[in-house]
Amino acid sequence: MSQITVRSVVYQIDGQPYESRLAFDAAHSGPRPGLLMAPNWMGVGAGAEEIAKAVAAKGYVVLIADLYGQALRPQNNDQAGAAMMPLKNDRALLRKRMQVAFEKLQGQAEAAVDASKLATFGFCFGGCCALEFARTGAPVKAAVSFHGTLDTPDASDANHIKGAVLVLHGASDPLVPKEQLPAFEAEMNAAGVDWQLLSYGGAFHSFTDPHANVPGMMMYDAKVAGRAFRSMHDLLGEVFGL
Repeated sequence: MSQITVRSVVYQIDGQPYESRLAFDAAHSGPRPGLLMAPNWMGVGAGAEEIAKAVAAKGYVVLIADLYGQALRPQNNDQAGAAMMPLKNDRALLRKRMQVAFEKLQGQAEAAVDASKLATFGFCFGGCCALEFARTGAPVKAAVSFHGTLDTPDASDANHIKGAVLVLHGASDPLVPKEQLPAFEAEMNAAGVDWQLLSYGGAFHSFTDPHANVPGMMMYDAKVAGRAFRSMHDLLGEVFGL
């Protein structure tokens, strides 16, 4: 099994320090596809690193984007909500932080990245971030959202999307308003985007998170998580020509 290395990537945005985390197989030589990962509302931490390492083991260089800043590491749901909401309410700022992290993924010297094979994915709040980043016209071949919200301030921004979009949704998720699904479909169709929305019966919010255990709201589902990750890897293999 691959031995995945994790390194800090420290940089500044508007004079404040940020610390993203880079996961890659150090034994591999040559450039690999690069993936920008937006973590859930808990931000950069052990849970996000475990996911990044598992994805990196498939042959990718993965950067977990620090969206809050080096000094802000939520320890509970209340702190996470307080950290997340300013970005949910200011999509321009959210997009800026994703863009800088994306540049760091490409510019870091730890693991060579193939600039022609780039994508983004995220979880819950991070799923929203991945979609928002794609809506900027970022040069990503794919954007994947796991149990994320789908709304955006300006649906016409979908016209900027350059790659394929995959939304992996829990059909019983009470935290993604039902009306967002048809609105998202209409947004993607109007822009002519190559999109998929997979809705998993019986799955709740956070179905990929082994620590999620709030019955009827946020619950881990190993079977659905496996299906969802396979769908992401299938799409990445397709768009990267692997």
